[in-house]
Amino acid sequence: MIAPPPSGPVPWEQDFARQLLFDMLRIRRMEEKCAELYGEQKIRGFLHLYIGEEACAVGALHALEPDDNIVATYREHGHALVRGVSMNAIMAEMFGKRDGCSRGRGGSMHLFDAATRFYGGNAIVGGGLPLAAGFALADKLQNMQHVTACFFGEGAMAEGAFHEAMNLAALWQLPVLFCCENNLYAMGTALARSEAQTDLCAKAAAYGMPSMAADGMDVVAVHEATKLAVRHVRDGLGPFFLECRTYRFRAHSMFDPELYRDKTEVEQWKQRGPLHTFSARLKAEGKLTEETFLALDAKANTEVQAAVAFAEASPWEPIEDLLKDVHTPGATS
Repeated sequence: MIAPPPSGPVPWEQDFARQLLFDMLRIRRMEEKCAELYGEQKIRGFLHLYIGEEACAVGALHALEPDDNIVATYREHGHALVRGVSMNAIMAEMFGKRDGCSRGRGGSMHLFDAATRFYGGNAIVGGGLPLAAGFALADKLQNMQHVTACFFGEGAMAEGAFHEAMNLAALWQLPVLFCCENNLYAMGTALARSEAQTDLCAKAAAYGMPSMAADGMDVVAVHEATKLAVRHVRDGLGPFFLECRTYRFRAHSMFDPELYRDKTEVEQWKQRGPLHTFSARLKAEGKLTEETFLALDAKANTEVQAAVAFAEASPWEPIEDLLKDVHTPGATS
C-alpha cells in the first residue's frame, strides 16, 4: 500500500524552504539533461539517475556542516551537486573531460571532490561503508567533532561490508550517520526477494544502534530526521542509522529494460514526487508563487545549459597523461 502524498506544514523560513526546492530542481533538471545527452552518446558508460529521490540528498545534506565527510554510491550526482561540487565539474566528468571533478577518469559513478569533503561516488555496492567507518575512526582519534555521512541503497544491506562497518562503528562508537536510501529495488530485485529481514531499522537494532525511518519523498521529513540523527552523532553518542523510504522514477540505469516492476506502481509513486508535493505545500502557505517557481526552474535550466557548454568546451586529457597517477608494482620513480 503506497502512502498518500506528503503534506502538512513546512516549519522553515521562506528563504530556506525555497533553497531546498531550488536544489531539488537543480538535481532534476541536470539529470534530465544527462539522460538526453546519454541518448546522444555524449555521455557514455554507466549512468544511474536519481530522479524521484531528490528529497533524500537535499534534506540530509542541508543538515550537515562543511567539515563533515560525505561518502556516496554510484547514484551520487545529486549528493555531489548539493554538497557544493560545481555543476560544470560534474558535467565535464560525465563527458569524460579533463575539467571534470575527477579529471574525466571516473565518470558518472566516481565523482570526487576533496575540497568539499565529498569522497565518492563508489561503483561497488556497499563499497563506501568501510570507507565511512575509516573516516570516522580518523576523526575520533584526532578528537574532531565531525560527522561522516554515508549514503547507500537497501541492496547494500545484504553485503558483508555493511555488517562489518556497522559492527565496528557500534563497537568503537564512531561518529557515522548511516543513511540508507531505500528505493525498494536493488537493481531489479525487490527488497522482499533479496533480504530475509525487510525491517531495515531492525538490522541496525541488532548492533545496538539507534535508528529512525523517514519519508524519503518528503524533504521536510528527511531534513528534520537528519538533524536529530546528526545531533546524536556529533554529541559523541555513537553512530546512527537513518532509513529514507524513497523511490526512483527511472530505471536502475540507462541499460535497464525495467521489466521487474509494474508501470502502475511507478505512476502511483510519482503522485508522491518530492518536487510537486513540496512546491504545492509552499504555495498553500504563501511561501511560493507560481511565478517564483518558474523563475527558480528557469535558473536551474540556465545552470544546466552553462554546464553542458562548459563540458563541451573542456579538452580531453592528453595521451601523454594517461599513465599519470597509475601505480605499477615494482616501478621506481
